[in-house]
Amino acid sequence: MRYPLKVTRHYRHLETLTIGFVVVLLISNLVGQKVCQVGWLRVSGAEFLFPLTYICGDVFTEVYGFGVSRRAIWLGFFAMGLLAVVGQLAVALPPAPEWNGQAAFAAVFGLVPRFAVGSLIAYWAGEFTNSYTMAKLKVATHGRWLWTRTVGSTISGQAVDTAVFTLIAFWGTQSGGQMAWMIASSYAVKVAFEVMATPVTYRVVGWLKRVEGVDAFDERTNFNPFAWQRGTA
Repeated sequence: MRYPLKVTRHYRHLETLTIGFVVVLLISNLVGQKVCQVGWLRVSGAEFLFPLTYICGDVFTEVYGFGVSRRAIWLGFFAMGLLAVVGQLAVALPPAPEWNGQAAFAAVFGLVPRFAVGSLIAYWAGEFTNSYTMAKLKVATHGRWLWTRTVGSTISGQAVDTAVFTLIAFWGTQSGGQMAWMIASSYAVKVAFEVMATPVTYRVVGWLKRVEGVDAFDERTNFNPFAWQRGTA
């Protein structure tokens, strides 16, 4: 059933979902610096958490529309930027003589600038690719076959995110073959995560559409990432 999308409306669970989205995003950035060896896979410490942000993006776009997803993406972007800036400032401040945790603190919060820039650009490009694909597929399929949208949007969004971050963060420090393997490993894990989470996504999306009374179709939406569009937040 297609529910009407009203211009001004307060949604019961949108704020909670947005906060959860930003929190998961920030945690992912803190633990993502560690490169892990899991069997034959070479992945970051955030690999099994960060895909949740794409599932959240799918839910935002599927239920509330691209406008709400755009707002959440920008909130996450600015939160990540603030974390990077404040982290660098805290590392730069001189430690107290009796405090011996400076090296460990710097290892966690002292992001290499290219890692911070790579993470921000990759997140921004990947999330908007994901939401755009999700919205377009929903209109094309007339709201049917949700799995085609959740998986299809992840395939496109994670491809952009993973490739952009790896190329910016590791260019010149890793060989082309090593970067290709890192991209392939990370991408495979993220897409597999989305596929396995599809049944849960179905339940969450169905429940939200019922309790919120909304099922947005982006048929006349301005997909410009920098546009400010009222009507869904």
